[in-house]
Amino acid sequence: MLAEHAAGIDLPRALKPFRFRRPMKPMRTILCCLLAMLGAHASAAESPPRVALVLGGGGARGAAHIGVLEVLEREHIKVDCVAGTSMGALVAGAYAAGLTPAQMRTQLGEADWNDMFQDNPTSTELRYRNYLISQQFLPGSEMGFGKAGVQYQSGVVVGQKIKLFFNQLVHAERGDPQIEALPLPVALIATDIGTGERVVFRDGSLTQAMRASMSVPGLLAPLEYRGRKLVDGGLVDNLPVREARELCKADVVIAVNVGSPLLKAEEVGSLLTVSAQMVNILTEQNVTQSIASLDKTRDIYLRPDLNGISAGDFARNAETADRGRVAAEAIVPQLRRLAVDQAAYLAWRQRFDDAALPPRRIDAIEIAGLKHVNPEVVKRHITVKDGQAPDTSQIRRDLLRVYGDGDYESVDYSVINEHDKSVLRITPIEKPWGPDYLRFGLKLESVIGKSANFGLRGGLHKTWLNSYGGEMLLLGELGQSSALGLELYQPLDPAQRFFFQPQISYRRTQQSLYVDNWNLAEYQVRKGEILLAAGTSFGSSGQIRAGWSGREYVYTLETGVPLLPEERKWSSGPEVRLDIDNFDRLYFPQKGWSFSGRYFDSATYRYSKLSVEAKGAWTWRDFVLNGQARHISSPQGRLPYYDAATLGGFRNLSGYVNDQIMGDSLSFGSLGVERIIGRMPLGLRGDMRLGATMEAGRVDGRMTELNRQGWLTSNALYLGGETPLGIMYLGWGHARNSSSHWYLFIGTP
Repeated sequence: MLAEHAAGIDLPRALKPFRFRRPMKPMRTILCCLLAMLGAHASAAESPPRVALVLGGGGARGAAHIGVLEVLEREHIKVDCVAGTSMGALVAGAYAAGLTPAQMRTQLGEADWNDMFQDNPTSTELRYRNYLISQQFLPGSEMGFGKAGVQYQSGVVVGQKIKLFFNQLVHAERGDPQIEALPLPVALIATDIGTGERVVFRDGSLTQAMRASMSVPGLLAPLEYRGRKLVDGGLVDNLPVREARELCKADVVIAVNVGSPLLKAEEVGSLLTVSAQMVNILTEQNVTQSIASLDKTRDIYLRPDLNGISAGDFARNAETADRGRVAAEAIVPQLRRLAVDQAAYLAWRQRFDDAALPPRRIDAIEIAGLKHVNPEVVKRHITVKDGQAPDTSQIRRDLLRVYGDGDYESVDYSVINEHDKSVLRITPIEKPWGPDYLRFGLKLESVIGKSANFGLRGGLHKTWLNSYGGEMLLLGELGQSSALGLELYQPLDPAQRFFFQPQISYRRTQQSLYVDNWNLAEYQVRKGEILLAAGTSFGSSGQIRAGWSGREYVYTLETGVPLLPEERKWSSGPEVRLDIDNFDRLYFPQKGWSFSGRYFDSATYRYSKLSVEAKGAWTWRDFVLNGQARHISSPQGRLPYYDAATLGGFRNLSGYVNDQIMGDSLSFGSLGVERIIGRMPLGLRGDMRLGATMEAGRVDGRMTELNRQGWLTSNALYLGGETPLGIMYLGWGHARNSSSHWYLFIGTP
């Protein structure tokens, strides 16, 4: 109260009535000093201390920052600047751009973090041509092949979906936020992986700075920006106290540390844990220095209890935010000395609302930065129209389809002003290791105790041979089955809706013939094929093609009873094929459906072959229900043995081995249920499942297993899923009153 009164007193006028004698000069001096001190205190009360907020890195543990911000908001703590690293940079950038803690909690809660750390587009986002090629090779096996030698992708995850999430978070569709123009001063920390230097973003693109600061080495590819290759700032400054203090000349620093503690010695045993421990050691060293720079009498240090939450537990972001809130609640008395009244706080918040950009209508669309790819190929995916005010979800869908073409390292966008027009600039970054690639695959397939097949597959894939996107794929396979093939793919228009596709191939395989479950003969089968076809694509869903096919078959008996003639057969004629696939994954889908139909009419042997197949998958919680139906028949004539319908194999009447039953026509159906029991680590797509199926099939006009008439039933139990090595499963199949088999498969079909 005394300070408040003193603040309103005119000291010279107040002291004028008093006359002091010379002996009282010391008293006058003391009184003046006392009143001056009271006035200074009053001035300080009117001007609260400048507060800098420091948000440290810690991966998923950084969601705790949101809980801390919720308490700061409730207590009316006005922040003058903010600095952040890694996940702290994400929260700091969003906060400086005007997002409230409640909005951040909602956005992070709705995000699919497992999907976000997987660059692989879903099957519905892949160009169908790219989808077919991806099925033949291992994920992540692609490498560049050219004058510079062999080149590789620089990280497990490029960060395509992560960057688009950042854009969504800060409404980049209204204009790319620039750090220097934000209503709250912000500094984001990254590391130059080439020099080891600490890089501080105080200007430039906010979303690029957020992406750079979160580039965890080995997981996320470095970001090339402003002539540097940038990775996670936690390597050099995971708790940027010094940067925050300098940014706004802060009187008080609130520092929130969410870093992961060091692993115990007995917990470090694998390559992954050794790598994680090395990063943690570097991080803890610089965090220790930052903590030592805090003033214990003024600054506030906060380390939420995040025991049991790892840097990869993004799915637990709500729980992590709650723990941050609990930690902030515990220091409310310290925080309240920094509080301002409601009017001052609302005035501070108002500047964020004033700086928010309204939705913008797009006047033009620009495709920038392409070297090999025709811009028309990109434009075919863009649904945003001139004069439209797009939302981030629409742009995200369009850009993921662009990315699914397979030609780009990343695809980004920005909305800029150009000659008083709003321009949506789309920037696809072509793969530095393209446009020519080497790809690899492997296959280990075994009916345990009966047969085994191992093969290595390699492909040279040359793309963008011309402006329409011509491709060449040279394919080779070595193993028990060997193959060699050459395929050309030539789009006929810039939008790649129509194409011409000639191909030639040769394959050598083994075929076993069975009678009453006995393997009575082994034949070597050599098949050569020439196909001339043209067709049209249905976006990313499928294609229809028609043409002429010629095939030569050579059967040679290797061992056993000569059940089939040893001869050479040539068959040719028109062929039509329709394929539609809306599954969400290449293998072991969680949802979607597919349909394929094929008709071949042999002019040389006067028979025709019709094949149709439909599949579906539905997910309920951690259960996946799937079904399949297939039919093969000969509308004209009778199918010859070299082009017969076959049944048998895992999930294809599992109680019988591969192609055990041959005939003129086939009908098959199955129903299955799978329980998801585990998912791949962060950055890898796929899961592991326990599954069971019920199967029924019928083959008429049999050529083998003549005693098995009518409908046959079978069941299967298995453990399997999609992994970085492709499909992997161990299964057991059983047919009633017949046989049982164990199956093992690793690789690509």
